Amino acid sequence: MREFADLHCDVLAKLLTGEAESFDGPGSDGLDVTYGKLTASGAVLQTFAVYLPKRVPQTFMSVVQAVDRFYRHVLTCPHVTFVRSQADLAACGPGRPGALMALEGAEGLEGSFAALRMLHRLGLRMLGLTWNDANWAADGVMEPRGGGLTRAGRELVRACNELGIIVDVSHLSERAFWDTLGESRRPVVASHSNARSVCDHPRNLRDDQIKAIIDAGGLIGLTFVPWFVSDRDDPGPEDLIPHIERVLELGGERVLALGSDYDGIDRHIRGLDGPDGTARLLDMLALRYGEELTENIARGNAFRFLSSQLPPA
Repeated sequence: MREFADLHCDVLAKLLTGEAESFDGPGSDGLDVTYGKLTASGAVLQTFAVYLPKRVPQTFMSVVQAVDRFYRHVLTCPHVTFVRSQADLAACGPGRPGALMALEGAEGLEGSFAALRMLHRLGLRMLGLTWNDANWAADGVMEPRGGGLTRAGRELVRACNELGIIVDVSHLSERAFWDTLGESRRPVVASHSNARSVCDHPRNLRDDQIKAIIDAGGLIGLTFVPWFVSDRDDPGPEDLIPHIERVLELGGERVLALGSDYDGIDRHIRGLDGPDGTARLLDMLALRYGEELTENIARGNAFRFLSSQLPPA
């Protein structure tokens, strides 16, 4: 069984909206990622994004409610390690999956840096500045004006650097992406983005963006969102290969990881509908690329990056 890490899922959003009632056992039927699926598949790390869907008030109280569900539903599962440090990361393994908490979109912070510091104390270790739209910090990829970081957004990047919160550039407009790389003193992650030269969707990364992340020593999570993978009606796991090839051609063998976006999509790539599908994908990659590169994509690159960015203990 191959070990793997996943940089993004939206389980907490479904728990927040009531689409799922539990992370394990009864009430978890509506989830792509569950505790049982993680432990059975070889997953050793899962990042859980705090994302506020449009129908949820975009307030700090909603963020608190999502974090509460993370604590009550995910961290109460036996053998789950809350990953806040290098020591926590080292404790993860098969049957002992790690749980890393991220924030997808700064809307719910309501511009408050006190809220950011409080979330950090609660274990927040990754933050995406925005979702697809504009907020107080930055423009997202679907914002027509295509603006960059606001003054407060630049301050947010600096605050994340100081606290040790990893900045996630997925969903940012191109201008905001470049503003973030210029502002950040630490390498960034694109937790769930593919290659735009392969599939021309604005949520994917252009070659120069991929190269900039590589040069900065960052991390890119290959995502399984069908419309980010291919414009075919029924894409399969094989359609991820051109994205992998493009990142590798640009020199990204040590930055390529996995960022499924499970539970954030209502349609899946054929056979990739949960952690067991990820395990089968890795078997396919091993036949094509061999064990060493497959292990780096599956786990090694993510763990190497996180080990360099998380505090020791």
